Amino acid sequence: MLLELRRSVRTLRGIGSRRELVLADSGILTVADLLLYLPYRYLDRSKESRISELPEGQEVTALGQVQSTTVIPGRRRRFVLTLEDESGELECVWFSGHQYLRTAFNEGDFLAAAGKISRFGKKRQIVHPEVEVLTEAGEDTRIHTGRIIPLYSISARMQSEKLSSRGIRRIIHDALDTVGSEIEETLPEGMRTQRHVVGLAEAVRKIHFPDSMEQVDAARTRLAFEELLCIQLYLGSRSMEVGSRRGKGFVVPGDLAPKLIEQLPFTLTGAQQRVLDEIWADVARPSAMHRLLQGDVGSGKTLVALLAVLPVVEAGAQAVLMAPTEILAEQHRRTLMDLSKPLGISVDLLTGNMSAGQRKGVLAGVRSGETHILVGTHAVLQEDVIFRELGMCVVDEQHRFGVAQRAALREKGELPHLMVMTATPIPRTLALTLYGDLDVTILDELPKGRKPVVTGWRPVADREKALEFLREEVGKGRQGYIVYPAISESSSGLSTATGAFEDLGKGELERLSLGLLHGQLPAEVKEEAMAAFRDGTIEVLICTTVVEVGVDVPNASVMMVEHAERFGLSQLHQLRGRVGRGTHESYCILVAIPDGELTPDALSRLETMARTTDGFEIAEMDLNIRGAGQIFGTRQAGVPEFRFADLRRDEDLVVAAREDALSLLAGDPKLRRHELLAAQVSALEANWKTISDTG
Repeated sequence: MLLELRRSVRTLRGIGSRRELVLADSGILTVADLLLYLPYRYLDRSKESRISELPEGQEVTALGQVQSTTVIPGRRRRFVLTLEDESGELECVWFSGHQYLRTAFNEGDFLAAAGKISRFGKKRQIVHPEVEVLTEAGEDTRIHTGRIIPLYSISARMQSEKLSSRGIRRIIHDALDTVGSEIEETLPEGMRTQRHVVGLAEAVRKIHFPDSMEQVDAARTRLAFEELLCIQLYLGSRSMEVGSRRGKGFVVPGDLAPKLIEQLPFTLTGAQQRVLDEIWADVARPSAMHRLLQGDVGSGKTLVALLAVLPVVEAGAQAVLMAPTEILAEQHRRTLMDLSKPLGISVDLLTGNMSAGQRKGVLAGVRSGETHILVGTHAVLQEDVIFRELGMCVVDEQHRFGVAQRAALREKGELPHLMVMTATPIPRTLALTLYGDLDVTILDELPKGRKPVVTGWRPVADREKALEFLREEVGKGRQGYIVYPAISESSSGLSTATGAFEDLGKGELERLSLGLLHGQLPAEVKEEAMAAFRDGTIEVLICTTVVEVGVDVPNASVMMVEHAERFGLSQLHQLRGRVGRGTHESYCILVAIPDGELTPDALSRLETMARTTDGFEIAEMDLNIRGAGQIFGTRQAGVPEFRFADLRRDEDLVVAAREDALSLLAGDPKLRRHELLAAQVSALEANWKTISDTG
């Protein structure tokens, strides 16, 4: 945005080499960066009340002059600044930072102090207020008082160089006076009118110097809409490019897929059949499929993936399934081998921990075409993995891979079909924004007979009761997991998997057969532990979140999570999905610190888990609690972080931006009539690829 102002901030009046370096430290390199350095909050000084009229117990902004400052000794030494106006006095109190505060204010300074009014004896006070000096000798103060005032985040480097929020405000005000007339409108007038968004120049000015909070909202909406529109233009152009490429169509469903369906000991769910029909329709077309398959835990995605690739294999081509971990890759290979055994399909595994001899044999089978389906980790991306004819790529838990990695996998064939899968349901706004270049298919039905997992959370004081319940379930012939957030001892004071393995084996679970599994164990040790758990030799698996995906033990009926308050909602939902995979009643027990010590977000997560097993509801709640950037980690997913948009509140903007982007591209695919938007999309594409390559 503001590409026409991508010149150095040094070109602005009042910014010398030293200040240029200070601003650069916070990512402000250009004039555009400066004008898009947004306030983190606003003080409404347009309505000023006298100190005596400020209401107690409420957040207020008090304006007045410094009457005195002093440090009061005692067990809790405190710095007290007395602020006064014509109506009375107010004490501002700090219990730390005395050395700095002693020199920060002078008698007679005019201050704004923001915080909650309380009473100490007969005196009214604000403890640890946010304060700002409003006047300096000879300075025009109209941009600092008597209006809505923007406050800016100040880095340690800015503080050390005496550049305050007030200083940033002055720099931006002067910059707008100097270059504001150069801001060019980027959106077509008809689009702005239809979407009721203000002009870009007005938005940039009012986001910093509004006359009302309504103007702030209007400005943010405009900036967020343009940001989302450019993302949708980029995704839409990518989708059009992929759809225009000639690929190879295959005869569907062929003979192998119906043969497998007939031999299954169960019938496909309606959702599985619907999803297959959509995928097969893509596979039959002579253009490359580009599809995202969302399915909640236990919805049968692996079977769908196999049925999707069988027509490709039947035609003599090959398929590859890439998973993020060895455990998940091994689970997929085992499942695919078991399902396809009657069909004569060859399924091989490739991981980074194979011996040279094993690897050589697998690569030879892939090169000759004897391997019909290759399952593997990132190892399948290496240059010496050469397919005879790659017809379809399947990427599981795709949010753990970047855009560049998915592209590298496709380059191993001539425009093979691509299907990416996730067991982490994605809210609609996030799906449209992260994967708008993919056709989205949702597998939203669990197999018949699958019982919801009974879920509850308990304070750590009830841990012994939870372990007793686990012992009872094992006594019935079941198995269970106990998950810990850490592998070994650390300064955090958390219980750990290795510590619990030793303690429980000598204590509460000493009569049971225990196993230990975590990510730092050698591959062969991990596989031995999983094999022993699958065959029932291990009754309780003590582990970390390495079991989050790829573990399928139908006899396991208890998932116990220690320090559950430390886990995100989606992660807890994935862990819960490791049980309830058989015919037995299954349980998820979340052990957490006492209610009174939980943060509001942690309490909300635990209560959500206890209330619902619907993965999509959980995903929406996760978005509301954490925001888009935290769900997958935008850098990990190969997506730039949002600067203006917030997907928790901007669903309508996402949908509108998607509609407008597709409409623009339909009439102007190369955006030749919209040069400024085209330039922004090009800049976004370069940024996206950089993040993907480094993510």
